[in-house]
Amino acid sequence: MAPVVEKLLSGFLLSEGPHWDDKKQCLYFVDILKSTINRYVPSTKEHTWAKLDDHNVSLIIPVKDRENHFLVALDRSVCLVNWDGQSKQVTKIERLVEVEEGTEHVLNDGKCDYTGRLWIGTMGAAAKALQNLQDGQGAFYSISNKTVQLHRDNVGCSNGLAFDYKLKKLYYNDSLRGTLDEYDFDIESGTISNLNYVLKSFGDDSSDNEVLVLDPEEFSGVCDGVTIDSEGNLWVAIIGSSKIVQIKPGKPATILQSVELPTPQITSLAFGGPNLDELYVTSANFSSQPKGESPGCLFRVTGLNCKGVPADEAVI
Repeated sequence: MAPVVEKLLSGFLLSEGPHWDDKKQCLYFVDILKSTINRYVPSTKEHTWAKLDDHNVSLIIPVKDRENHFLVALDRSVCLVNWDGQSKQVTKIERLVEVEEGTEHVLNDGKCDYTGRLWIGTMGAAAKALQNLQDGQGAFYSISNKTVQLHRDNVGCSNGLAFDYKLKKLYYNDSLRGTLDEYDFDIESGTISNLNYVLKSFGDDSSDNEVLVLDPEEFSGVCDGVTIDSEGNLWVAIIGSSKIVQIKPGKPATILQSVELPTPQITSLAFGGPNLDELYVTSANFSSQPKGESPGCLFRVTGLNCKGVPADEAVI
């Protein structure tokens, strides 16, 4: 059966950061430009949201064993937010850590590993001022017990990431540079090493035949959000191309399948559903970019013949 794409919700400006809560069978995500955290329950089709002033809101992850508590990225700060999942306003915001103080930089995409440690990066300009984004201004961090560890500086736009616990790998995407990177990952020490390139969204592949370079005629955009399936294959949102793509890492990596959606502004993706075999895909509605039929929507893709792995919660 061919994959089926279903539009679930619409009206978003920059929906991002989908996180499937396997316990509650719901999807959390953000709208960066609307400054909202969102909850969608597929079984009832209920969509609720809360607005967090005018902050750059880029991440929401449930906190383990703390009902109605979430890690939320606001501007340059990682915060503990109390939200009942229903109200239009949150109950409490506690700032835990701030990075890159005194700059206009903002936190972007992030995920927790299975210890509850948060991995998150920055970029040099807020989403509403992307015209000011410059290479080399961002960084990539891990945060645990309010301790911030720098893993990589000189980053363009820190973006999607995924963990392969079986192979002890961390995958990381710098969208501005167009690279999807692979690191050896020591989860006990919380360190990464031995950088290898899995994929390049653009560039000349003649210098390294072990790196997959996307064909610009088929994939005209750059890598954005990333997730991983139970077989260790990566799923990547290619913003600007209307495509999500399944990639088998290797030397070189290979494309296993791609799925076209009704907007080129695809931002991120996460597996969900009772069997983790549904792929939820977020998108944007940038007025200055080609939109397609359905920009700024939340989609569900089924019939992919694969399953995801449970998303990890934060530990505080």
